[in-house]
Amino acid sequence: MATPNFDRQIRKTIEAFVEELSALVRAAAVQSVTEAFGAGGGGGGAKRGRGAPLISLPSKGRSKGQKRAPEALAEISDRLLAAVKSGPGQRMEEIAKGLGTSTKELTLPARKLLAEKKIKTKGERRATKYYPA
Repeated sequence: MATPNFDRQIRKTIEAFVEELSALVRAAAVQSVTEAFGAGGGGGGAKRGRGAPLISLPSKGRSKGQKRAPEALAEISDRLLAAVKSGPGQRMEEIAKGLGTSTKELTLPARKLLAEKKIKTKGERRATKYYPA
């Protein structure tokens, strides 16, 4: 049977351990939140989360729903226009394959070029062929 002195000593040791553990958990939580919001001196921004900078971001490295930088969009629009001019009458799948990208990545630049009347289309859906205007 344990004496009251040992019981007190065991309880005191356990309480000290729990307090120390709680402080460590709080510190880890604060650090995680600070890094997630990009504040603090945790490495100078080398490790960025979903809010990574938009400029000079490769199209395949973007998070879902993340916008492309205007420079990247202009660059892919120029490449798309050049591809349409060099091979008129191609479908989007053929153009995307030639550019080494997906048709999904070319959808917005194609819409912009159509709106600016730099390219025109013939056909519908997957049979749509692109021509320089």
